[in-house]
Amino acid sequence: MSDVEDKKSVIEEKLEKLEGTPFFSLFKPYLDFIGKGKLFNLIYLVMAAVSVLTPFVVIYLAIASHLFDFGAKYVFAFIFVWLVVCFACWIGFLIWWDRRKKITAIGKSEFIAIPLVSDIIQTFGEWLGTITAIIGVGGGLFALIFLGDESAMIFRVLQMEFLGSGAMVMLFGLVYGLFIIIIFRIIAELLRIVAALCNNTKDIADNLKK
Repeated sequence: MSDVEDKKSVIEEKLEKLEGTPFFSLFKPYLDFIGKGKLFNLIYLVMAAVSVLTPFVVIYLAIASHLFDFGAKYVFAFIFVWLVVCFACWIGFLIWWDRRKKITAIGKSEFIAIPLVSDIIQTFGEWLGTITAIIGVGGGLFALIFLGDESAMIFRVLQMEFLGSGAMVMLFGLVYGLFIIIIFRIIAELLRIVAALCNNTKDIADNLKK
């Protein structure tokens, strides 16, 4: 056993000497990326970018569906609804950008994956619920003013036909938005409870050792 241990220690010493070489340091940025909170930070940045790009996707969908061929009232309705979409997406961008700052604080704990996933789920729910509520209420109001009961076409373009048409869009948009925020918050807090139990259990174990 001693010969084996001696050979093992020799190998470890040689590998330790190689740690400063480019072959080892080449992959260090990737190891830091997956080992720390940087991977999760990327998710926040991607979702913030999605919020910024969404209004342009909406324009593409409107053109692809030939919405502007239906007359001036549809054009004006879409312009005002699109402005509401821009406002909603800007709020969505701010939500992801602001929550991104919590990664530093969460990353200091022993268990970081569950708290970070919990925060991402909660942030996603707040983002989706806020956008749904703003577009439903604001967009629904302008669609109702310009199109009346034909407003469902605008929301089909937005891929939000589940909101219905007419005045019900505003009600459903608000209700669905709040419901989404609450449900995702509950899921996130359940995960946070698991993380808190793990951290507290570790602290108790450390104190008992002392």
